Formats: sequence, C-alpha cells, structure tokens
Amino acid sequence: MSTQDLVAKLWNLCNLLRDDGVTYHEYINELTYLIFLKMAKETDTEDGRTEREKSKKLKQGEKRKQPNIPEENRWDDLVACESGARLQKYKEMLIHLGANGSVICQAIYSNANTFIRKPATLNKLVTEIDKLDWYSAKEEGLGDMYEGLLEINATEKKSGAGQYFTPRVLINAMVELMKPTLDDVIVDPTAGTGGFLISAHHYIKTHNDIRKLDEKAYDKYQHQTFYGMELVPDTRRLAMMNLMLHDLAVDDRNAGILFGDTLSNEGKELPKATLVLANPPFGTKQGGGVPTRDDLLHYTSNKQLAFLHLIYHSILKAGGRAAVVLPDNVLFEGGIGKTIRRDLMEKCNLHTILRLPTGIFYAAGVKTNVLFFSKPKDEKKDKGNTKNVWVYDLRANMPQFGKRTLFTSKHLEEFYDAVGEDLTKVNEKARNAFIERHRGGSDVGSVDTCRLRCFSREDIAKKDDSLDLAWIRDDSSEDSANLPEPDVLINEALEEMAGAMRELKAILGALGAAGEGEEVLGWV
Repeated sequence: MSTQDLVAKLWNLCNLLRDDGVTYHEYINELTYLIFLKMAKETDTEDGRTEREKSKKLKQGEKRKQPNIPEENRWDDLVACESGARLQKYKEMLIHLGANGSVICQAIYSNANTFIRKPATLNKLVTEIDKLDWYSAKEEGLGDMYEGLLEINATEKKSGAGQYFTPRVLINAMVELMKPTLDDVIVDPTAGTGGFLISAHHYIKTHNDIRKLDEKAYDKYQHQTFYGMELVPDTRRLAMMNLMLHDLAVDDRNAGILFGDTLSNEGKELPKATLVLANPPFGTKQGGGVPTRDDLLHYTSNKQLAFLHLIYHSILKAGGRAAVVLPDNVLFEGGIGKTIRRDLMEKCNLHTILRLPTGIFYAAGVKTNVLFFSKPKDEKKDKGNTKNVWVYDLRANMPQFGKRTLFTSKHLEEFYDAVGEDLTKVNEKARNAFIERHRGGSDVGSVDTCRLRCFSREDIAKKDDSLDLAWIRDDSSEDSANLPEPDVLINEALEEMAGAMRELKAILGALGAAGEGEEVLGWV
C-alpha cells in the first residue's frame, strides 16, 4: 500500500465519524490521537528511543526526542480492550496521556477529549487503523502520510483548515530559494502545521548526510535548528505530530513548536534566526489590539504588518535572510504601513518580490506576495540597505487557480529562470539578461510584457513608498466571461475597504483625533 493509498483510506474513515456528529477538523484531531499511539508502536519508540538511539547505548543525560508513552496506555492496550469498554478506556487514556509521558506525548494530548459518542464508531476506527499496511508507508515516510491528511483537510472548505495551510509547492520553492544549511537557526513565528520547518528539514537532509553527523552535531541539528510558535492549541498539536513523524525533535524549549503568541512577550522564547520562513495569518490581531511585545518600534493592529516588522526588527539576526508570504495590503497601506515598509528597506535589502496568482490560497479573494529580504552582517549598517527591488509578476494573465486548476511547480519555472535558483544572493547581470531576452529585440513597449522588472529605491520613493508594483495589463481580470466567483470579488472589495479605513485612522492619529492603538473596524 502506497502512502497515497493509506492517506485515502484514513481520510475515508471520516465517514464513520460524520455519522457520529464529528466535524472535519475534529476528525483530524481524533485521528492524530489514535495515529500517535499506532506510530509509536510501528516505529518501536513507545519507550522514548529512536532507531538511531537504540543502535547505541545512550550517554547519561543525552536527550531523547520520541514519544515515551506510559505503560497500559499504548496502542496494544487499546486494541486488547473489550469492545464494550474500549470507549471508556480511550477517554481515560486521553486524560492520562495529557499529564504523563514525554514532552511530545503530553503536548499531543494536552486538553484532549474525544468527540466520539458511539462505542461502535471507535471500535471500527481502531480495527481499520490496526489492519492497514503500515510497513510500506514507513518505507515511503510516515510524515508524508500525515501531511497528505493535513492537505486534504485544508482543501475541504467545511474544515476551515485552509487558514493555516500554505500550498506545498510554494513552501518548497521558498525553501529551495533560501538554501537552508546545517549552520542555520530556522524560525517560523507563525508555524501552523509546521510545513516550512519540515520542508527545510527535507532540503537539508537531501544535501547532507545527517546520519554521519557526530553526536554533538546531531544533537545541535535536532535541538538547536528548527523553531516555531503557534497560538492555536489544536493547530500546534497537528504541527508537533507532523514534526515527530518527520523524525524531528520536539522539545518545549529546545526546538519544536512552542505554544504562545509571537506578537506578545511569549514570542521572545524564540531564538534569533539566521533564516525566517513564514506565512503570517490573515486578519487583525485577536481582539483588534496592537502587539504587546515590548521590543518593537512600530505598533499596528494590522497583523501582517506587525509580523513583518517583528521578523526584520526582532527575530532576524544580522546577516540573516527571510522569505515571507504577505497580502497586498501590506504593500500599499499608508500611515504605519508606509513607515514599516520604509524601515524595512532602510534596515534590510528587500531584493525580490514575487506577486502570486490568486486562488492558490484557500482564503477567497486574498492576493498575496512573497517578500525576500536579507539583513546586513554589520549590525550598525541600518540605513540605505535596499538599492533595487526586483518584482516578478506571476499574477497578471494567469489562470484562476483552485481545485480544478492546480498550482504546480511548473508555474514557477520562469520565475526561477528570471531571478535565479539561489536567492541568498542577487545576480543583477543575469536578471537584466532575462529582461533583454524577453524584449523580443524591440525597445518599444516590450518591457511591459516581461514579468520581471527592477524598481530602484528612488522609483519606489516617488510612488510614496508603495510596493504594490504592477505594470502588465491583466487581460484575464478584464474578461467578463472569466471573472472570479462573487465571494472572491466581495472579499477583495472588503480587503481594500479595510485598508482604506486603516489609512484614514492613521491620518486621524496624525491629527491627534484618535489614539494609535485604537481598533479599526475592518473585515480582514
């Protein structure tokens, strides 16, 4: 049985739970509770040791990173339980596991409770999970199996999971362009289900033989390389399960997914990063307030602007680099938005912006971009670091992506050709050569059809420091026969209106008529 087959069979089991009143999102949590126990048995790590650790005697005090599930609360105990008493046993196990066992065990089952009401439903789930062919899945990678479940969950509109799921194609592209190494400290301040960290882990494993690292280097890789923070308990649960199945350490203080609000002082638990990979959640800060961290210069209730400022000002080390997904409003908002963009371009080299097509995210109508930037190695060099911003427009005249038209790596091939495959540096000569090739030998008007264009810092200043830079006539958006769905158009209008309201609020603040920290009524 392939990993894909296993994913399909596991997801189809949700039909059993729907009859028991369990929602899609509750189902993925329920499945996580059960799979965690099953995976600990399948990988023989119930006592807390990995295969690598079992192949040698552990040194005293050496860190263990896998489950360590208390006896009498393991998979075989659940399977052996009499069918009529199994549901009650399962409920008791969830409570016990939330307070006992290893760090990851307690985190997975923290405040866990089952939504299953019928004993027959649990019996069927346990039976079906137990008889699946897990050997083949282990060979292909149990982490891939779990990510497959998360992806299906995100594509189901009823699950509401799309809000934190970034398409794997985009995640992998951002990672490949940022070139993570064994020397990096990689941080995702809005970790979601851990996709960026896992992709970076996969990239490093592909380019290095992790198995040949000595004990000190291996411990550093597992416990001092990958860090994330997540505010939503259920989402963090999925992220920790995801990391565990990809054989990454989960430790509340030394790597893994920390629980907390990165925009508060809890976020200071994250270390300084040499590489930040992130897709901050859309919307305003919970409650409409501003960040409560005390190490920021600029405060705003626009959550995406707040995360952008946090990343370049507080999280990114001198000499570090970042790739961050952000919606259009971050690029054009006035007031505090303009202040943060200007500050970013002073302190960092914002060298590349990728304008993403609509429809690749599950939040309808949200237009997004990827900002690639780096911080100078000299901490004192905090002025005039952005000289040129190269913008690649992958949005104009692109199809409407969605379930019917999938966004794939092929759609990024020309972007790689235009900007290069290594964005830890900028080859301006090669980028100019790309533009020349796409002029088609004519100097009149042909540049306007090239998807890549360079804007000097002076050009951007003349545009009032707006980074909403578009120059290609988008015929697809003007074709009345090819207009987006009404809900997409409405969401776009609401997003623009909310941005306008924030700009007006900033003007009121400047005039002294409103406090900077007051909530702005809006829809994003």
